[in-house]
Amino acid sequence: MDGVCKLIEDYTDRLIAFQGCFNFRDIGGYVGKDGKSIKWGMYYRAGRQDRLTEMDKPKLAELNISTQIDLRKPEEIADQGVGPLGSTGAQYEHIPVIPEGGSDQLSQLVGDTGISGERYLAYLEFGPNPWLRIFDLLAKRNSYPVVLHCTAGKDRTGVSTAFLLSVLGVDRATIEEDYLLTNRDVARQVEFLDRTVGLPAGMTRADMVKAAGVPESAMKVFLNGLEKKYGGAVEYLKSIGIKTNQLNAISNILLE
Repeated sequence: MDGVCKLIEDYTDRLIAFQGCFNFRDIGGYVGKDGKSIKWGMYYRAGRQDRLTEMDKPKLAELNISTQIDLRKPEEIADQGVGPLGSTGAQYEHIPVIPEGGSDQLSQLVGDTGISGERYLAYLEFGPNPWLRIFDLLAKRNSYPVVLHCTAGKDRTGVSTAFLLSVLGVDRATIEEDYLLTNRDVARQVEFLDRTVGLPAGMTRADMVKAAGVPESAMKVFLNGLEKKYGGAVEYLKSIGIKTNQLNAISNILLE
């Protein structure tokens, strides 16, 4: 529990508090294999970046992002755009976790009940290609620093980051708590939306806070499901063809 308490204490260090981009966090400092810590400034998890303000852009450039891994569906990108990272020289990689039409398939598989660990497990039904491509990139030193994101930076990004933290040997409690840190940036995001583009029709601030956050049990259910069916997150990744040398390369790059 000490590690989890430390995670809460250093939240302000790991959150990059842009004006127009939310849930943008560094996973540095978490303890992994052999007591080694994850390097700071190497892997960021985030939400959409198209609303970054002019005041945000110098701070974004300072991160020296080499690779932008975009997990959104094509229709989300068409609506939102890719954001300004390309202008800083970042390589853009589109790796949709949910294919076109996939949201309807998810609802057929697990029901239209919103965020849940069961829904996260159903992402895997779309096949292994997203994870194969993500971990191929993460195994290459010249990919870093990386920002991996979806629209809100909580569901597809949360699952992908949970896989990575598992590879790095981070304990379950910390993985679950990192996921829940999403809820710490929700109020700021809702205030920004209300002040700029407005809340979606028919939604109150309270509704939006609930929609933008994550439930406490979802990551636990997801990881339990992986444990039950595959023996764990790392075992799932190996089962789909990710090689041990790739996993070792990721650890060598990110742990110090």
